Amino acid sequence: MLQKVLIANRGEIAVRVIRTCRELGVATVAVYSELDRDALHVRLADEAYALGGQTAAESYMNTEAILDAISKSGADGVHPGYGFYSENTDFARAITERGVTFIGPPPEAIEVMGDKISSRLAAAAVGVEGVPGRSEPATDLAQIVSFGETHGWPVAIKAAYGGGGRGMKVVQAPEEAAEAMESAAREALSYFGRPEIYFEKYLAWPRHIEMQILADTQGNTVWIGERDCSAQRRHQKLIEESPAPDFPEEVRQAMGAAAVKVAKACGYVNAGTVEFLYQDGEFFFLEMNTRLQVEHPITEMVSGLDLVEWQLRIASGEPLGFTQEEITSRGHAIEIRINAEDPAGGRFLPSPGTITTFRAPSGPGVRLDSGFEAGDTVSQFYDNLVAKLVVWGADREAARRRALRALGEFEIGGIATTIPADVAILAHEDFASARHSTNWVETVLDLSGVSAPALVPPADDEEPRVLREVTTEVDGRRYQVKLWVPASGGTTPGKAPTRTAKPRAAVAGSGSGTVTIPMQGTIVKILVAEGDSVEVGQTICVLEAMKMENSINAEKAGTVKEIKVSSGDSVGPGDVVALIE
Repeated sequence: MLQKVLIANRGEIAVRVIRTCRELGVATVAVYSELDRDALHVRLADEAYALGGQTAAESYMNTEAILDAISKSGADGVHPGYGFYSENTDFARAITERGVTFIGPPPEAIEVMGDKISSRLAAAAVGVEGVPGRSEPATDLAQIVSFGETHGWPVAIKAAYGGGGRGMKVVQAPEEAAEAMESAAREALSYFGRPEIYFEKYLAWPRHIEMQILADTQGNTVWIGERDCSAQRRHQKLIEESPAPDFPEEVRQAMGAAAVKVAKACGYVNAGTVEFLYQDGEFFFLEMNTRLQVEHPITEMVSGLDLVEWQLRIASGEPLGFTQEEITSRGHAIEIRINAEDPAGGRFLPSPGTITTFRAPSGPGVRLDSGFEAGDTVSQFYDNLVAKLVVWGADREAARRRALRALGEFEIGGIATTIPADVAILAHEDFASARHSTNWVETVLDLSGVSAPALVPPADDEEPRVLREVTTEVDGRRYQVKLWVPASGGTTPGKAPTRTAKPRAAVAGSGSGTVTIPMQGTIVKILVAEGDSVEVGQTICVLEAMKMENSINAEKAGTVKEIKVSSGDSVGPGDVVALIE
């Protein structure tokens, strides 16, 4: 068994890995950005090392800083979690070349399956067909338009080196293709570090069903049941469950066998997930995620297996301790992702900020995975997942009712969350009857009256802190150290004065000619110029917040009098983008 594991991630997945390591007697090492210096995963780990920086690129995707932390800590294993570098071939190789164990598949398997294009080709080579599409990078707008005209609209543009709905855009008509192509590449670069994209036919009413697999170094590969992840918004999962409801047993067995074939085709080792789209009795290969999935706890709840434990055991060279025939499933589990977003009538607006209240539900069959507690801050620079509420019941209806009960107990203050939308989904007759699809939330579910409760501003009783270099003495020896101290604690020669917050303009009401920002983020593109005529609903600029792009639209028709922001500007709630008269 590995002796010391560095978790190259943050938030709830880092906390999740730390807890299993502690149960197995494995020491843990956390890494953190400047913004995460007091985060829960840092507090729980046995050791913690600063990466520096604030954004993901400056910290959790800074290979040299992570390698330095590995050297300083003496870790003999690295768990990548999910997101960030979890499916990055170069990172996996950098770890293994140092003689450190990468707790995941071999770099060669990531190279084949981490690239969604080559994974389509690999799956097809063993008889597992994907959704009709182009199995090479899209480099020309004409390629997308020609495919849509031939195979029919809509067409899905996707990040070639990503997943989880990031970098995915659905094009309904030829005139939308250019902007969608550009936006998909931009999001893919921001979230995965690679801008390559590809495209495929967008199915009208599919279910998203995935198979969890485990493979050891001795050549044994098994599938451990399926998960239905069809309740989505923006092509990102909100609620997952296992087993999939109203799912024919013969299809389940065929899909499980297909998942094993795909895994063996690329020499896969460790935990992974093979994803499919299922529609009208047929299933199509979607992609393989060469890592642990966000929704892995529901598989753990019904199978009784700790998937992180098996990741560690497999990485240590141990064989699987069971066969395919010995795997059983008991009851039904549902996972609800609690994101820092205001449902806002279906718009799902990012809501970064400081959590003032965090009262978690409990009781029979309830599990909560979270990387936050009261007093912690959800940053605009990272993914907005706050917690995962997982419930188990003897059957699906018992689990659904338990999920509603637990959500009713969950209290989070200081930020808006998706809890009201989660309740609306779970309580709806379509979900209760398993009549939903990946498009159901956005095309059928009525969220017009669903939004987060009005936020109460946190008490401004804590001064902002700044990083300062100070001189101290320990046992008579003089040291120069860096400390986070109250901003008002005097000035230090050569140090910049503390910045004060910009004044915020009031958020404009309906029909206002003052276009304002509803959440903290970064302006990535301005789409109009001063003097342009605009219509109601026309996009003025694109805002990136929590790794998602959001359109900021005009509320009235008129002429753009003034543009008050530029691409690259950091903005906050109420900041004015443009004036229309």
